Amino acid sequence: MGFDFSWWAALQQGLVAVWGWQALGLIALGVLVGSVFGVLPGLGPVAAITLLLPATLGLPALPALLVLAGVYYGAQYGGSLPAIVLNQPGEASSVMTSHDGHPLALQGRAGAALATATISSCVAGCLAIALVVLLAPWVVSLGQQFGAAERFLLLVVGLVGATVLASGSFLKALAMAVLGLLLGLMGWDVHTGTARFVPEGLEPWMGRHHGLSEGVGFIALALGFFVVAPVAAELAGLSALAPATPSAPTATQPPALPPRTAALDLQTRPSREELKQVWPAMLRGTGLGAVLGVVPGGGALLSSLAAYRLEAVVSRQRTPPLGQGNLRGVAAPEAANNAGAQTAYLPMLALGLPPNTVMALLLGALGLHAIEPGPAVMQVQPDLFWGLLVSMWVGNLFLLALNLPLARWWAPALLQVLRLPRRALLAAMLVACGLGALALGPHGWGVWLVMGLGLLGFVLQRLGCEGVALLLGFVLASDLEEQLRHALQLARGDWFVFIERPVSALLLMTAILLLLVVVLQPRRQRSP
Repeated sequence: MGFDFSWWAALQQGLVAVWGWQALGLIALGVLVGSVFGVLPGLGPVAAITLLLPATLGLPALPALLVLAGVYYGAQYGGSLPAIVLNQPGEASSVMTSHDGHPLALQGRAGAALATATISSCVAGCLAIALVVLLAPWVVSLGQQFGAAERFLLLVVGLVGATVLASGSFLKALAMAVLGLLLGLMGWDVHTGTARFVPEGLEPWMGRHHGLSEGVGFIALALGFFVVAPVAAELAGLSALAPATPSAPTATQPPALPPRTAALDLQTRPSREELKQVWPAMLRGTGLGAVLGVVPGGGALLSSLAAYRLEAVVSRQRTPPLGQGNLRGVAAPEAANNAGAQTAYLPMLALGLPPNTVMALLLGALGLHAIEPGPAVMQVQPDLFWGLLVSMWVGNLFLLALNLPLARWWAPALLQVLRLPRRALLAAMLVACGLGALALGPHGWGVWLVMGLGLLGFVLQRLGCEGVALLLGFVLASDLEEQLRHALQLARGDWFVFIERPVSALLLMTAILLLLVVVLQPRRQRSP
């Protein structure tokens, strides 16, 4: 590595940063909130983190990240509970868990399935964080060798990769990414002092220091696109928040819980022989999730899907087969989605490149606290960098305690959250969103901005456009512009600077190849 480094000293520094009642309480709060949102169908970590963003503005950077990060991996745990007991995955990444988890619950072994999911999630999460700790210094050292041209093209590859891998139409995803870039560049240009993409007629009414002249704002965009728009779509009957499962609850009818929810067999545990059999599946899921977690557009959902399909091939001769109550079908996807959720922090923290929506939200949260993610974070903000990684180990241990020894009390109480009327829950989300929007500007400007962005998001959803590419484009816009300016200034306006060095030329070719793969794919499908 290009600098002196000691893992032991770094971990000690991280442990000191999170060792205290306040930090431990914030970690516990994050995992509890994430577990609740993970249980509720269609909400998950994106809605939870978005709603909590305004509340974390008054906190320092590290405490704010402790809460938001805890929500993320807490939701991965929480989503498995309704998936196993009710066959109603609360989180999209828990859909694969229900394929074998619910048959086990019908056989009277819900406790064994939940214990397997908990152990797999904890083991995978801890191993994945250990991998991030080992690789982070090397990735940071590599990133420090990049110039402005390489950093610009690295961000371009990440944005193009996330757009290419997005579900639905590629052209719509590309249009959303461009729209996100334009929204991210709106406002005053610090280099020229001119207002960009702001109608001149609106400027006197808004004032120079408030309104669109200061830009859209990350919190306003997140609240509008990931809270207001999905809630409006569900209330309009489009079920945008509900997962694509036949048993998803409607907006007016809560799910029917089993009459013996409080007396479920939550104390049953898998035998030692069964645990020996699921260890290989757990490790395979961990390895696959760890790799897919750093891929743009990957993350927990893609990891769980790939791990389950891999396990279906590997365990073809096993009895019972996958889909009929095999614990391997629970262990593999649960290990994969938690490993993918943890390793996604590596490119976000070390390179400033978010591979999925949640990491884009956390990247925006860092920006709200004037922290620029990238290779300099480890040296400039070592307490934040290592404290966040150590906190994930602590959070996983909290969730292990909640879901094993306390499962007989915690799980039934968590399932009772599903009895809340859906419309009341959505109304509460809008109220929380409105309270957060009040802090975004004087005279209710933030509320109007969030409502306008929510309406825009609602229309774009009706047109089949996703907000993920838009969010990635928005959070990367300022860094893309800064690196592009810097590269061209150093090269005195020579655009060949992007192909002069081997690394930058390779990154540019990678971005072009990703685009060509999508452009040429329909032609290959039409060819005989």
